[in-house]
Amino acid sequence: MKNPIKNFVFALLLASLLTQTAQAETDAPLQLEQAVAHALASNPGLAARQSRAEALAAVPEQVSTLPDPTLSLNALSFPTDTFSVSQEAMTQKQIGIGLTLPFPGKLGLREQVADSEAQAAGQDVLEQSQLLERNVRSAWWNLFYIDRALDIVLHNQAWLRQLNSIAETRYSTGLGMQSDVLLAQVELSKLLEMELSLRESRRNMAARMNALLGRKGVTEITLPAQASEDLPPVADDSQLIELAQSTRPLLATRRKLLEAAQARTHLAEKDYYPDFKLGLAYGFRSGNNPNGSARADLASVTLGISLPLFAGSRQGQAVAQRQAEWQQQDYELQDSILQVTAQIEQALAAYQSAREQAALFKGGLIPQSQQTVSAMRAAYQVNKVDFLNLVRAQITLYNYETQYWKTISNGWQALANLQAAVGAPLPAPKENTHEQ
Repeated sequence: MKNPIKNFVFALLLASLLTQTAQAETDAPLQLEQAVAHALASNPGLAARQSRAEALAAVPEQVSTLPDPTLSLNALSFPTDTFSVSQEAMTQKQIGIGLTLPFPGKLGLREQVADSEAQAAGQDVLEQSQLLERNVRSAWWNLFYIDRALDIVLHNQAWLRQLNSIAETRYSTGLGMQSDVLLAQVELSKLLEMELSLRESRRNMAARMNALLGRKGVTEITLPAQASEDLPPVADDSQLIELAQSTRPLLATRRKLLEAAQARTHLAEKDYYPDFKLGLAYGFRSGNNPNGSARADLASVTLGISLPLFAGSRQGQAVAQRQAEWQQQDYELQDSILQVTAQIEQALAAYQSAREQAALFKGGLIPQSQQTVSAMRAAYQVNKVDFLNLVRAQITLYNYETQYWKTISNGWQALANLQAAVGAPLPAPKENTHEQ
């Protein structure tokens, strides 16, 4: 009895340990790179694109293979009065095989079309994975900003409660005014309303993040309390636009689709030329010839050729259609190039603006406001500053701190947009060299 009991206890301890480990992993802060890796591995939309690419990758070999031959079993020239196999000399039981032979070059063009489309689908997977990474980074930084804004709101609520207590004490002793107490309560109510709004925004953003990660919307998301505030310098727009021409998967997709459209056009032109049908048959005969010899079996060879008699209304229109589709793909490529250029310029402008604003908030406005609030709070306690100005100074500091984290969040999101627009890790800016 001892061994089963020990085994049972051990199993319970092991299950408890595994549960605690899984819970610890769930409760651990979700790091940014961890979120990106999880999304790339678990997002169902990206998995669907990958499955589509795999399906298209199996097409080129299929379309470049000759059609399956056909086997025929025939009964020829049976007399209807007796249905005898030996009565008539032409009666025969026949077995045959037929094969369709496309005009030379058609199979190669079909393979080229399918291969270009498969490569386009593969590039589309890369494009969607980069867009997914961009969306995850954007959602993560939005969540991070909301968390910092909530921290600032809660800190200011505590500060206002403390200030309200001071105002009530001063009013009760005749040193302050009732309007100070009422003003503190009004500002505290505003912060409570702001807290409710931020918590609602966080729930919505957490649901979006869970969807990107391929998880249930009710999964709790906890972020670390700190993240990098240093927005690095990046290359200029001309360098990034030039890089995007060779690295952006969207443009590679468009080029492959253009190649496929071009091959379709050549294939349509090939339809002016006939396909061939080759047939081989062997007929078994029964009975004897008039001279008493056995009737010989018969062998047959057939060659069929398709005749493009309606080339003007069929092949000609097909070529016109494919040429228009080719032109469409070329226009879409040019349009995508313009869109990528605009995306890079817009994202770079937003990033540079955020970088400059963050430096202004951190290096000037926030420290100055903190000093102002500290000085005015000390002056208020000795009746040298009125309550309203003190509250205004604290609200200004609150706004600057909130805007700073919003700017940091916007900057990292703009950087994610910029990297997705380029389609590759961003290079460092080129060093300027000046001749002495």
